Amino acid sequence: MDKENLIETSWMNAPESNSAAIGEADLNLLHDARRRVIEELGKIIVGQEEVIDEILICLFSRGHVLLEGVPGLAKTLMISTLAKTLDLSFSRIQFTPDLMPADVTGTEIMEEDRATGHRELRFMPGPLFANVVLADEINRTPPKTQASLLEAMQERQVTAGRERHQLDDPFFVLATQNPIEQEGTYPLPEAQQDRFMFKIYVDYPSFDEEFEVARRTTGTGTAEAEPVLRGEEILRLQQLVRQVPVSDHIVRYALSLVRQTRVGGEGVPDFVEDLVGWGAGPRAVQFLILGGKARALLQGRHHVQVEDIQALAPPVLRHRMVVNFAAESEGITSDEVVARIIDATPTTEDELSRDARFQKIFAS
Repeated sequence: MDKENLIETSWMNAPESNSAAIGEADLNLLHDARRRVIEELGKIIVGQEEVIDEILICLFSRGHVLLEGVPGLAKTLMISTLAKTLDLSFSRIQFTPDLMPADVTGTEIMEEDRATGHRELRFMPGPLFANVVLADEINRTPPKTQASLLEAMQERQVTAGRERHQLDDPFFVLATQNPIEQEGTYPLPEAQQDRFMFKIYVDYPSFDEEFEVARRTTGTGTAEAEPVLRGEEILRLQQLVRQVPVSDHIVRYALSLVRQTRVGGEGVPDFVEDLVGWGAGPRAVQFLILGGKARALLQGRHHVQVEDIQALAPPVLRHRMVVNFAAESEGITSDEVVARIIDATPTTEDELSRDARFQKIFAS
């Protein structure tokens, strides 16, 4: 790895600055990082470009990802391969019904000094103490163990006994679950799902992609992904994302989308009142804007556009908005409701500010 790509510790500890300009060198740095990671992932993973891009947006935004898809779509392989492209510590936790919180976070053990006979408690870190953590089949373990991730994901620390133990940065949780075989599973509570920046659906590959998967995986050839990004570089890129400017119009647009999901609010469309039981909270707005900043940089732009917010609305909102029984009985998903909200929301600043419905939303 070239030394010029690394950063000094002083940059990592510097306060966040939204006013600093993003130069061409910074823009090229993130674009090059994306290219290098995708090249290495391409040695192992066929297709899934949109999924990989959304995972990278989460990584550079300091968020966490929940991946959902039927078995056999390489969710676990994708995450483990991504970890190999990052020069970071990695751990995989296989969630099972008998897994206990201490198996995830770690526990205190009694240690004796043989020379003095003195005994003391010492904390033994669990697999959660890694930069990249794969929580595989997270819905296979009871809520008590699922909740052991909450403090780590939000506060970047683990409390054991009376002691708090800080986790290293960067810290990135990727959890997987499948939507079938629901017997013996424990659906994630909405409060815990809200900690994940994105919920990403992994779909079946196209014919050509599946053809290539079959050709690669049934022969004798093997490929290995090489590390291309160090922890210092990832922290630098995460700071760059925070520095991307965002206009007031983009913030209002993101707020408009989120506030339209809240049943009973001013200016909420009738179809939302009919189909939604519970709307998204403020964290959705934060993640829409942060994700929009990362997406803009990954696409080579210095500023966030409405298209960035629209593209990220489904993965940000689909697990934060609960459809009601009427929607479920008609087979209407949260993604369809999000699409209708986007269609019903003006994109230009003039149209948005003049619309009587959105004037109510802005005044509420």
